[in-house]
Amino acid sequence: MIMAWQPQEEGLRQIIQLLKESQSPDTVIQRTVQQKLEELNQVSDFNNYLIFVLTKLTSEDEPTRSLSGLILKNNIKSHYENLPPTVTEFVKSECLTAVGDNSALIRATVGILITTIASRGINTWPELLPALCQMLDSADYNVCEGAFGALQKICEDSSEYLEDDRQNKPLDILIPKFLQFFKHSSPKIRSHAIGCVNQFIVQKTPSLMNHIDVFLENLFHLAVDDEAEVRKNVCRAIVMLLEVRMDRLLPHLHDIIEYMLLRTQDPDENVALEACEFWLSIADQQICKEALTPYLPRLVPILVNGMRYSEIDIILLKGDVEEDENVPDREEDIRPRFHKSRNTHGNEEDNNDEEDDDDNLGDDSSLSDWNLRKCSAAALDVLANVFKEDILPILMPILKETLSSTEWEVKESGILALGAIAEGCMNGMIPHLNELIPYMINHLSDKKALVRAIICWTLSRYCHWVVSQPHELYLKSMMHELLKRILDSNKRVQEAACSAFATLEEEATTELVPYLGFILETLVFAFSKYQHKNLLILYDAIGTLADSVGHNLNKPEYIHLLMPPLIQKWNALKDEDKDLFPLLECLSSVATALQSGFMPYAEPVFKRCISLVEQTLNQNIANSQSPDQFDAPDKDFMIVALDLLSGLAEGLTTFIESLINGSNTLQLLYQCMQDPLAEVRQSSFALLGDLTKACFQHVHPCIADFMPILAQNLNPDHISVCNNATWAIGEIAVKLGTEMQPYVPIILNQLVVTMNRTNTPKTLLENTAITIGRLGYVCPQDVAPLLQQFVRMWCTSLRNIRDNDEKDSAFRGMCQMISLNPGGVVQDFIFFCDAIASWINPKDDLKDMFYKILHGFKNQVGEENWTRFTDQFPQQLKERLSTAYGI
Repeated sequence: MIMAWQPQEEGLRQIIQLLKESQSPDTVIQRTVQQKLEELNQVSDFNNYLIFVLTKLTSEDEPTRSLSGLILKNNIKSHYENLPPTVTEFVKSECLTAVGDNSALIRATVGILITTIASRGINTWPELLPALCQMLDSADYNVCEGAFGALQKICEDSSEYLEDDRQNKPLDILIPKFLQFFKHSSPKIRSHAIGCVNQFIVQKTPSLMNHIDVFLENLFHLAVDDEAEVRKNVCRAIVMLLEVRMDRLLPHLHDIIEYMLLRTQDPDENVALEACEFWLSIADQQICKEALTPYLPRLVPILVNGMRYSEIDIILLKGDVEEDENVPDREEDIRPRFHKSRNTHGNEEDNNDEEDDDDNLGDDSSLSDWNLRKCSAAALDVLANVFKEDILPILMPILKETLSSTEWEVKESGILALGAIAEGCMNGMIPHLNELIPYMINHLSDKKALVRAIICWTLSRYCHWVVSQPHELYLKSMMHELLKRILDSNKRVQEAACSAFATLEEEATTELVPYLGFILETLVFAFSKYQHKNLLILYDAIGTLADSVGHNLNKPEYIHLLMPPLIQKWNALKDEDKDLFPLLECLSSVATALQSGFMPYAEPVFKRCISLVEQTLNQNIANSQSPDQFDAPDKDFMIVALDLLSGLAEGLTTFIESLINGSNTLQLLYQCMQDPLAEVRQSSFALLGDLTKACFQHVHPCIADFMPILAQNLNPDHISVCNNATWAIGEIAVKLGTEMQPYVPIILNQLVVTMNRTNTPKTLLENTAITIGRLGYVCPQDVAPLLQQFVRMWCTSLRNIRDNDEKDSAFRGMCQMISLNPGGVVQDFIFFCDAIASWINPKDDLKDMFYKILHGFKNQVGEENWTRFTDQFPQQLKERLSTAYGI
C-alpha cells in the first residue's frame, strides 16, 4: 500500500503564515505574499499543502482554510497541464473526502475546486459523477448538500459536456435522480435540485424532455415553497419552459399566469424579479394577447407598483442627495465608451442605422444591475407594444392616481410608466398629451431630483409628437425647461436632461434654428459646471445639435460661443486619454456643420489627428516586432482621428487642400486601408471618399496603389467596410473618368455579385447600384455587356432614393449602357420604366435621355406591342410616364 502524502511541519507553518498575511489590508504585504505564492508554485508539492489546509486542518479558522482552496483553484486554472499526476490525483481524492465538511463555507470552496478540475474535462475524472451521485443518498445532510452544491456548479459550467457524452450518458442517470430531490425536506437541497435541472431546459436536453411530465408535476408542487431560493428557481424554470416547451405549458397556462401574478409581488425581490421576466417572455409568444387579455386589469397595476424605487435603490442612488454638482465623479462610475465608426457613406436617408435604445427605460446608468423596477418597466413597454391602445382604459386611471400622489416615489413610478408606454400606445395617448405634456413640463422643477430626472426621460419619449405641434404650444416651454435642467445642481438630472435634449435635437432638426443662440449659451455654460461623466454626455449633445442643424451653425456669433470651450478641452486632453473619443466625435460633427467656419481651428485639429494616426501605426509596428517590449495600441484612437479627418474633408471641402498639401496623409491612409481591423478599414475608406470629393489632385497619384485594396474589400459579409469601399470607388470613378478603365475588370464582377445576393442590406444595395451606374457613366463600353445580369435589381434598388447628384450620375450611366446594349434591358424594361418614374425633378438633359430611350423602344416594337406592354403597368406608373414623357 502506497503511503499517503503527509506535510512537513515547517512547510505547513510557512504556508499558514502566508495565508494569514494575505488577508492583511496592507497592499505592500499583499504584493510580497503574491510574489512568494508565485515562487512556491515551482515547488512540486505546494498544491498538496494547499488542499491539506483546506480539507484536513480543522484546527484553523474557516476563512484561512477557504482562502487556501481559492489559491489552489487559481493554480489549477493557470497551471493544470503542468501539475505532476501525483498531485492532481491527491487533490482529486482529497476533494471527494471533504465534500461533506461540517462548514458550509468549506463545502462551497470544495465544490468550486471540483468544478474547476471538472471543467478541464470530466472524462479525465471518471469516478467523479458516480461518487457525487452516490453521496446524494447519504443520510448525513452535509454530505448530501455538499455533493449537490458541487453538482450544481458542474451543471452550470459543464452542461455542454454532460449533454455531449453519448457514450456514458450521465444525464440519463442524473436528471431522474435530481427530480427525486424536488420533494426533499431541506429547502437548500430542493433549491439545488431545481438549479441543476434548470441548466438543461433551454437546450431541450433529451434526458430532461423524456421526463418533462414528472418535472412539471414536481415543479408545480414546489410553487408555494416557503424558501425564497426555491420559488426563484421555480419561476426561472417556467420562464425558460415558456420559450422552449410552450406546448407542455399550454394546458396549465391559466394557473401559471395566476401564479406569476402572485410571485411578481413576492416579498423577496429576487423572486419577484424572476417572476417579472415571465411577462417579458410571454410578450414574444403568439398566444400573448389571447392569454393575457383577461388578466390585464390585475397585471398592469402590479407592474406599475413594481416600478417604484425600493428603499435599497434610493440608498444606492443616493436619492436623498439633491445637490451634488460639485462632487467629483469616481472613475468606476464612468461607463467605458466605445467609438461608433463613421458609417456609412452614400445615401444619407438610410444612414442612421437604428441604434439600441440607450435610454435604459429611464433608469439611472449607475444602477446598471437589472432589477425589479427596470424589469417591470420593460414588461409594461413590451405589453404596450402588443396590446397598443387596449391597455389604456386600465392604465389611465392608475396614471391619474399615481401622478397626483403626494408621495414622490409613487409619482415618479407613474411618470416612468408614462414613458414606458410611449412607443406602443402613442396613437391612443395623443388625446391625453395636451394635459400630460404641460404637467410634465411644470414638474421639471420638482424639488426631488429623481422626479426631475425621470420627467426628462419621459418627455424625450414624446418628443416626436411635441415637435409636430405648433412651437408655441409645447416645444418652446419644454425646450426652456430642459435647458434649465441641463444646468441643474444634481448630476443625475444634468445627465437625463442632456440625453433628453439630444433626442429632441434629433427629432426637431432645423426647427431649432431660431433658438440656436439660447441653446448654445446653455450648453457652453454647462462646460464650466459639469464633472467628468456628464462632460462626455455634453459632447454628444453638442455633436447631435451640429448634425441636426447643419450649416445653420456657421454664423460668427455661434462659432465664437462654441469653439473656445471645445478647443480648450481639446488642448487639455493628452493623446492617450480616452475622453478624446467623444470629443473627436463631437468635433467631427461640428466641422461638418460649420464648413468654412471651422477653418480658423482646422490646422491644429488636423495636425493632431495625423499625429494620432501616426502614433498608433508606429506603436502597432513596434508591438508586432517586439510584443514583449511594446503593448498593442488602442486602435480606437486611430479610428476616431480618421473619422474627424473625414468630418474636416466633408466640412471644409476644397479648403482642406492646403492642409493635405505637404502632409503625409495619403501614405498613412494607404497603411490604414490595409489594417486587419475592419473598423479601421471602414473609416479609411470613408476618408478616402471624402478626400476624393474635396481634393482629388492629392488622391490621383495614389490610385494605382489604392484600387487593388478597395477591390479586395468588396466583401458583403463585412457590410460597413464593403459599403464604404463601394462608395469610395464610385466617387473615384466620377473624378477619374475614362482613366478608370484598367480597374473595371477587378471591381465589376464583385459589385454584380453583391447586387444579386439575397439579404443584402438596403444601404449596401443602393451604394452598389450607384457605383455600377457611375462605372457605366465613365466606361460604358466595359460595363454595358453585363447589363442583363444586374439591371432588374439595379432599378428596384434606386427607385426608392431621393433625387440627388449620386442618383443623377448613376442614371446617366444606365442610359449610356442601354444605348450601347439595348438587348440587355429588354426583359426587364418595365423595371427601368418604374425607376425613371421615381424621379421627381430630373435635370433637363437627363430627362431628354429618358425620353429618347422610351420613345426609341416604342418605335422599335410598334404601337400595338407597346400598348400591350404598357397595359401591364400599374395605373400610377402609366399616368406618370404619360404626363412626363408623353408615352
